[in-house]
Amino acid sequence: MEPAESERYSVTFVPAAVQAVHVLTEVSGLSKSDVINRAVQVYAFLAREMAGGRQLMLRNEDGSLERVHIV
Repeated sequence: MEPAESERYSVTFVPAAVQAVHVLTEVSGLSKSDVINRAVQVYAFLAREMAGGRQLMLRNEDGSLERVHIV
């Protein structure tokens, strides 16, 4: 399916997602629309990578790695 240049969606966010959008707009200075667009793109990237067998890891301050599980 060819993606449209842009497309409008109407969605209902659960309270945790509402809070996350609020935090991201405050921290980044971006609009809600920009925050949501970026979040969807990041999620698509991570989903593709994990589907290809890659793992998402975070490096702690002490250098140790911690695997991140997205459910």
